[in-house]
Amino acid sequence: MSAPVQNLFYLTAIEQARLIKAREISPVDLIKASLERIDRFDSTLRAWITVHAEQAIEKARKAETEIVNGKYRGPLHGLPYGVKDQMHALGFPTTLGSRVLDEHEKIPPHDATVIGKLSEAGAILIGKQNLHEFGKGGTIVFPFGQPRNPWNPLYDASSSSTGSGIAPAAGQCSFSLGEDTGGSIRGPASCNGIVGLRPTFGRVSRHGGIMAAYTSDTLGPLARSVEDVAAIMEVIAGHDPSDPLSSPRPVPRYTDHLTGDLRGLRLAVVREIAYVEGIDVEVREAFEAAVQVLRGQGATIEEISLPWAKWSVPLQLLTADADVASWFLAKYLRDRYDRFDVGTRTRLAAASLIPASIYNRAMRARRLVRAQVLDAMRRYDALLTPTNVTQPRLIEDTKEKLEDRRDVVPRLIMRRIAHYPFALSNVPAISVPAGFSRKGLPLALQIAGRPFGEAMIFNIGYAYQQVTHWHQSHPDLDKTLNVAF
Repeated sequence: MSAPVQNLFYLTAIEQARLIKAREISPVDLIKASLERIDRFDSTLRAWITVHAEQAIEKARKAETEIVNGKYRGPLHGLPYGVKDQMHALGFPTTLGSRVLDEHEKIPPHDATVIGKLSEAGAILIGKQNLHEFGKGGTIVFPFGQPRNPWNPLYDASSSSTGSGIAPAAGQCSFSLGEDTGGSIRGPASCNGIVGLRPTFGRVSRHGGIMAAYTSDTLGPLARSVEDVAAIMEVIAGHDPSDPLSSPRPVPRYTDHLTGDLRGLRLAVVREIAYVEGIDVEVREAFEAAVQVLRGQGATIEEISLPWAKWSVPLQLLTADADVASWFLAKYLRDRYDRFDVGTRTRLAAASLIPASIYNRAMRARRLVRAQVLDAMRRYDALLTPTNVTQPRLIEDTKEKLEDRRDVVPRLIMRRIAHYPFALSNVPAISVPAGFSRKGLPLALQIAGRPFGEAMIFNIGYAYQQVTHWHQSHPDLDKTLNVAF
C-alpha cells in the first residue's frame, strides 16, 4: 500500500475508507497524516488532552496487514478517531477535562461499549479530546488549554464536546465521538463546520461513559459528511446488556437509506426557534436558503408553532443540572470545591439547591414539551431549525458570567434555545453545514426527527449535501492560525 493523496486528511471518512479498501492508501499513511496535523496545530487549537501516537501507528500497521491479507472489516477499518474525554478507554486516562480527579481516579476500569464496537470494526483510537469540565458546559478556564475554532481561533468552538468538533474540522482525525446532553454534539458541529448527530436516547449504549445527566445524556458521532455519520452509527448503535436504558430495536443499515429523494416528504420550520427574537440576521438568511434548497428537492415545507419550546432551556437546566449536581455533590463538590472551575462549581452548587418539589414540577413540564414535539413529529417527517441562532462568537463573549438579569438571555438562553427542545424530548437531531457568515465562520441547519428516526434525518441531510458544497469547505490552518496569532 502506498500513494500519497493530496489533503488526505480532509477527505470524508467514507472517501478515506474507499481508498484503504482499494489499497490506494495505507492506514499507516492516514494515521501519520492525522498525527502530523495534531503536532502542527494543536498547541493552538487545543482539541486533544491525550494522544498515543506510537500505539496508533502500531495498530495502523496491524490494520494494513489484515487488509492486505483479505481481512477487511468494513468502512471504518484503519480510520483514526478520537473521543470526548468522558468515555473510558483502556490505556488512556479519563480526565473529564478537570483538575478535580486524583491520578488513580483517572484510570479506566474498561472500554466504553462504543469504543469496543469501534475496535471490532477496525477503527483506531488515537486519543482523548478536550471538553468543558465534566462535559457540562460553562467552563471559564480550561485545565488542558482553551479550545479554539479552526476557522478563526479567536472565536468559540462551542461546548461541551468542543475538541470532538475541532479535530475532524481541522483534519486531525477521520471522526470523533462526542456526548450531547443539551446540544454538546450539535453545537460543536455547527461552530466548526462539520456534521454532528444527537441520536435518539437509548439508540447508542452509554456504558463506559460518565453519564451524570441520567435522563438526557447521549453519545454520538461527529464527522465531515452525513454519509460518514450514518456509517459510524451502523457500528455503534444497538442494544447493550450493560446499559439497561439502551433500546432492543434492530439497527437499520443507515447507509442503505441515503437515496437523496425527498419527494413526498413533509417538513416543518419551527417558528419559535427559526424566528426567535434576537436571532442573528446572517444565521436566519443561511437557514432560509437551506430551506429553499430542500423545497427545491421536492419536500413540502410549512411553518409550525411549538409554543412550549421556549421553556425547554430553563426546564432542562432545572432537571439535568440537578441530576448532575446530585451525582457530583456526593462524590466531589463538598470536599473538592476549590478544584472545580469557577463556572462549573457555580452551576453545580446552584443546581444542588433546587428543591425536590421544583424538580418534580419541572420534570412534569418537560413531559408537556416533549408531547408537543412528538405531536408535531406525527404530522411531519422532520422539523427544521438553525442549529445555533447566533454565529460563533469571540471566546471572551461566550463566558457565562451572569452579572445581572440582562446577561441571562444572551449568555445563557440564546446558546441553547435551538438545542434543548429536542434534547429534552429525547429525539434524534443532526447538524449539517449550511453556509458561512461574512466573517467566514460556519453556520448550520438542524434536522430533528421522530424517535429512532435517524434514517429519515440522515437522508434529508444527505440530500442537502448532494446539491450544496458547504461540507466540502475546510479551514486553511496555515493561514487562519498565522493571521490570528
